[in-house]
Amino acid sequence: MMLSNPMFYQGLLIVFEVFTITLVASLPLGLLIALARLSRLAPLRWLAQVYITVLRGTPLLLQMTFIYFGLPAVGLVFDRMPAVYIAFVLNYAAYFAEIYRGGLESIPKGQFEAARTLGFSTATTYRRIILPQVVKRVLPPISNEVITLVKDTSLVYALGVNDILRVTQIEMNKTASLMPLLYSAGAYLILVIALTYLLQRLEKRLAYYA
Repeated sequence: MMLSNPMFYQGLLIVFEVFTITLVASLPLGLLIALARLSRLAPLRWLAQVYITVLRGTPLLLQMTFIYFGLPAVGLVFDRMPAVYIAFVLNYAAYFAEIYRGGLESIPKGQFEAARTLGFSTATTYRRIILPQVVKRVLPPISNEVITLVKDTSLVYALGVNDILRVTQIEMNKTASLMPLLYSAGAYLILVIALTYLLQRLEKRLAYYA
């Protein structure tokens, strides 16, 4: 039975690892890229724009494959899981950067000017005035990306990682049954429902921002 198979839970652990590492690393990286995209320095803006265009314009699976199979040609060799982490973090950081940029640009310019008039530094202005509002505004689109991330973790199957999807395939071949597929679908569905609930609660807690 699928639920009694230790490999099923090991595959589920891979899903959690890829999800957690990607989220923890790509959220702050995306903010840095968004700030670069809005920088007054033209070269920095250009580099950020190129990064976002390339990473959003090509499939995550292609990026993951390129890092694992392509970079060794130039002497950069990564094991499967580091290749997965790098691809996921870089890809999702590009999407989060555009979400952050939209949130930052939605803040009226007058708030920046008022902060300067009051003598606030740029760092203080962002930390105490701008970012709390941005977080409220970008949370819904970020929530959508977070849900997508859960499902995208299944792409690690392509590199031969023993995630839940690969374990399911092995179990289906052994039992000649579709039941393992239903168990895996149920596991993903439970994760998505739980995350949706938590993110909705978070949105309600931040609802006091205009």
